[in-house]
Amino acid sequence: MSIRRFWSSPKTLGDVNVVTEELKNLYYKRLLPIEKHYSFHHFHSPSYEDADFDNKPMVLVMGQYSTGKTTFIRYLLEEEFPGSRVGPEPTTDCFTALMYGEEERVTPGNAITVDPKKPFRNLDPFGNSFLNRFQCVQMPNPVLERISIIDTPGILTAAKRKLSRGYDFQAVLRWFAERVDRIILLFDAHKLEFSDELSRAFGALYGYEDKLRVVLNKADRVDSQQLMRVYGALMWSLGKVFRTPEILRIYIGSFWSEPRQRCDHYNLIELEEEDLLTDIRNLPRNAAVRKLNDLVKRARLVRAHAHIVSHLKQEMPTIFCRESKKHNLIYELPAIFTKIQQQHRVPAGDFPDCTKMQEKLLGQDFSKFKTLKPSLMNSLNKLLTTDIASLVPLFQQQEQRKKSLPAVLDGEFLGTFRRDQFKGDPFKEMLKDDEVSEADSDEWAVEKYKPKYDEIFYNLSPHDGKLSGTKVKQWMTTTHLPNSVLAHIWRLADVDRDGMLDNEEFALAVHLIEGKLDGHWLPRELPSHLVPPSKRLSTSSDAPA
Repeated sequence: MSIRRFWSSPKTLGDVNVVTEELKNLYYKRLLPIEKHYSFHHFHSPSYEDADFDNKPMVLVMGQYSTGKTTFIRYLLEEEFPGSRVGPEPTTDCFTALMYGEEERVTPGNAITVDPKKPFRNLDPFGNSFLNRFQCVQMPNPVLERISIIDTPGILTAAKRKLSRGYDFQAVLRWFAERVDRIILLFDAHKLEFSDELSRAFGALYGYEDKLRVVLNKADRVDSQQLMRVYGALMWSLGKVFRTPEILRIYIGSFWSEPRQRCDHYNLIELEEEDLLTDIRNLPRNAAVRKLNDLVKRARLVRAHAHIVSHLKQEMPTIFCRESKKHNLIYELPAIFTKIQQQHRVPAGDFPDCTKMQEKLLGQDFSKFKTLKPSLMNSLNKLLTTDIASLVPLFQQQEQRKKSLPAVLDGEFLGTFRRDQFKGDPFKEMLKDDEVSEADSDEWAVEKYKPKYDEIFYNLSPHDGKLSGTKVKQWMTTTHLPNSVLAHIWRLADVDRDGMLDNEEFALAVHLIEGKLDGHWLPRELPSHLVPPSKRLSTSSDAPA
């Protein structure tokens, strides 16, 4: 069974869909009426829609320009995507949402925000200045069947901070931060710089640190002493920005599909790569949990907002001195927060940022605010105390079935070649020009190169005409290609799935490695003209009728 069919199995995704539907019903029944009653969307994020619950997990990739954001995405997809450009200058000038589609297409921002099936309808208030720099790219990539990826413009450095984007960049980042499942923040080990715009971007991520993963990229381009100094400087800088006792984990890596430079910390880079890809791979499994977490966080903010608005309404005079009283209340907002915490036992962490709330209140008419409505508040309390708890058994059932859920990026194979699991692979087929031929051709494209490959094969001392996975792995790692790429080559080359390679399979593996080193994409599945002649009968007989 192909990986595409396995991923789309209703039995596999059933528990996740049930939990998502229950969360959706709770939101529309319990939380949305309170948001509307107290005009929550005027102060905070817009109301949720069906697409916000139904969409796949999203990964937001951000960082300063030339830190490798677009290259990181290409590394995940093992494929170019429309509009991607790579260079030392700021090449990505727009937000790009990469999503799955049967056909490759690019949809402009204004068009995608009117699509009810996409979770971007609430981006409309940012206006044409932003929407002209937003696009959705759909492509038939298997990784995108399970996750969506958001590419962002490079954050400007100090030298470029005076340039205007024409839209509120930080507000857009915060909109995405609220809705995505993971935020990947990349830094370049060569040029670690904290600009004004980067500091403001950190402010947009406030409250979503649990989604953040910091990556120190291009780590193979510096020696161990430099890496230690850069790592320490980054930790110190992040501690100043986020002002929390908890230390953010920093992943050290070099995330691209080309050979890495050999360095003293090469093994560390491989281990860090495996940890980060495992984290991303698990996002589809934890999607329902993340949606529950975001819903509870939103419900707590709505409760605090209702108490704030109600208190301001009660303090306003009926007729005289209303404007002066309004400004006094805004000035005294920190004290009002403390008073609400004490009277209603609302945790301090549930309140919005006081400064931003004061800014929003300046443009509001306090006479239109509404006092607390007991029925609505009781409904909200029931959501937080009873309704959410009733979903716990569903999450436990889902947890028990996690092992049967498929993995993104074939994480089980990172750093090892295991013969007990073989799956399809998220790679687009793109062959060398001199290898393109008809599917039913009898010629083996590797035949003319086989003599030089055989010399390597017999120098590795095969046993009974075959090389073990350990010997092949030791040789393959000398190419300095990432383990994830080598694991995919192994799966393509081990045609008979016996965990070993004969001389034909080894020749095929070397041929694929050379193609990759020459800059070509690996085929998603082995095309017929690359199948070794002795294996063609067995592969055709194994194919489904």
